[in-house]
Amino acid sequence: MFSHILQATLAALVLSLTLAFAGRAARQAPAVPFDVVEKGVPELQAAMEAGTVTARDLVEQYLARIEAYDGQGPELASILSLNPRARDLADILDRERRARGPRGPLHGIPILVKDNFDTVDMPTTGGSVALAAHQPSGDAFQVRRLQAAGTIILGKTNMHELAAGITTISSLGGQTRNPYDPSRNPGGSSGGTGAAVAASFAAFGLGSDTCGSIRIPSAHNNLAGLRGTPGLSSRDGIIPLSLTQDIGGPLARTVTDLAIALDATVGPDPADPATTADRARPDSSFRAALRADALKGARLGVVSALFEDGDPDVVDVARAAIEEMKGQGAQTVDVTIPELDELLRTSGVINYEFKFDLMDYLAKTPRPPVASLAEILDRGLYHAALDATFRRRSAVEMRDSEEYRKALSARRVLADRIVETLAREKIAALVYPTMRRRPAPVGEAQAGTNCQLSAHSGLPALAVQAGFTEEHLPVGIELLGAPWSDATLVGLGYAFPRWSTTPRPCR
Repeated sequence: MFSHILQATLAALVLSLTLAFAGRAARQAPAVPFDVVEKGVPELQAAMEAGTVTARDLVEQYLARIEAYDGQGPELASILSLNPRARDLADILDRERRARGPRGPLHGIPILVKDNFDTVDMPTTGGSVALAAHQPSGDAFQVRRLQAAGTIILGKTNMHELAAGITTISSLGGQTRNPYDPSRNPGGSSGGTGAAVAASFAAFGLGSDTCGSIRIPSAHNNLAGLRGTPGLSSRDGIIPLSLTQDIGGPLARTVTDLAIALDATVGPDPADPATTADRARPDSSFRAALRADALKGARLGVVSALFEDGDPDVVDVARAAIEEMKGQGAQTVDVTIPELDELLRTSGVINYEFKFDLMDYLAKTPRPPVASLAEILDRGLYHAALDATFRRRSAVEMRDSEEYRKALSARRVLADRIVETLAREKIAALVYPTMRRRPAPVGEAQAGTNCQLSAHSGLPALAVQAGFTEEHLPVGIELLGAPWSDATLVGLGYAFPRWSTTPRPCR
């Protein structure tokens, strides 16, 4: 009996000591480090609020990933320059948080900016060696708004040179690669931002869209991006490609992140008359539009013509996404827009405006390194891949011409026909794949874009994740709506949560 009691006592003592040592070890063991990979803005903000990480910690982690994967490893080549003040800015924001609390949901959040947005503390190059020494005297409107909200600009991203293409190659940054398959392009012209956000180099990034330069990188990199109604966001401080078609805005990993970023960047700006001219601008925020049941009862118009001549696997993913939307309560109707091909072909104005809009931008810049597209060509300060495009656009002799006026007229006809169709059929949004083709291999032309429908009509369009092909390549689907339906589109995209953490790029 005594031996049993002794054994039980010894067992209890061993158990007690084991638990004590285990508790002590648990208290002394370092906490599992916070990992920025695939983290959204709310998760980053919650971690800082809990004291798990600081803004400085986030900056260090993102910079470490840039060092590991951008110039090394898969050599994504998405970053053109880094902000030498990023760490100091993070420290300032950390002290401010401790003293007064956060400014809002973006306090201490590291982001990236396409290198056609003016920044006073970094050059703004447009990806061109011609503008490598171009130092603006002020920040772009959207940059100022994001800084006021508490973001930290980590650096500037590569882009298709002067935004003149959709595969992201430039004389200053070379060829950016897709983090889901580095043998393929990341879309463009905001491909540096798209690749960087997909690779978790920052929480989100800024891009610009003149045809599909936000939406195509979103589709190729499993992101969400909005081409807004003209006047939604100021273009002040963005190197222009075509002021009629230009708009800037964020690319983000989730629609929630996109809505948070949009709320910080949209609004009237006296420096851009387009933002103050239309009184139909809604007052509600994008975050207020995020409803899980937004697709229930929504009528979607399927534009079958924009599925044609696509890669079968891309088209299959897009159509499966539409079926899932129907499963969430959406109703669909097939839509035909009269003379759509002809209107899309004749309504673009980039070729007519680029030469002159760029010249005007440079003329407002103190001591610009070049004065015109013609000078860039004469001095050979561009990537050879841009030669034909730049020469064609430089050959335009006058800003106003009969062909230009016809293109502007075609834009109005296209917009009117789409708006009439939306109203007649009581459609919340047209739906179609953002890109009908997979990301092309590096060095090959990229086909299959549907960017013109929104860019040429001036109507807003949201690109969101539709899924992946069997090769694990992202596919995007686009929702296009009436003027100032931007928040409605974002709400529809939020209700279709197809963002996926697998496959993960640059893990």
